[in-house]
Amino acid sequence: EDELSRSSHSNPGKSLVNGIKTNPASNSPKSSLPVPVGPPVYVDLAYIPNHCSGKNTDPEFFRRVRASYYVVSGNDAANGEPSRAVLDALLEGKSQWGENLQVTLIPTHDTEVTREWYQQTHEKQQDLNIMVLASSSTVVMQDESFPACKIEF
Repeated sequence: EDELSRSSHSNPGKSLVNGIKTNPASNSPKSSLPVPVGPPVYVDLAYIPNHCSGKNTDPEFFRRVRASYYVVSGNDAANGEPSRAVLDALLEGKSQWGENLQVTLIPTHDTEVTREWYQQTHEKQQDLNIMVLASSSTVVMQDESFPACKIEF
């Protein structure tokens, strides 16, 4: 802690991202920062960051964060939300798990991007054991039942 405190005071242009010193201008997910080595994290439910925008999510997210359910909340085509690239990243990341765990994708809105992706990749989804709920689906969690669009953290 003392070393961290000294380094941040002596070099205010540096910050820590996942314990790695970085330059704040390079904090984008597309930067060349090394990803810390570690085992994947298994969770029941994961919200795809930033409304499923390609700005913050890539295949590495899906390799490292392994969820039974992923929530896709994007509904802003003008901003690329949800992003086709992120949905494709789910397929790429899941294909590298090495185990065929069931994954359910929960889109909270019916968008052209999710419909096209679903239709064009349906066979691959089946091969990877990925089920996509309709945006009008009902989700049951901990003895409660509610529309998929109502999932909040």
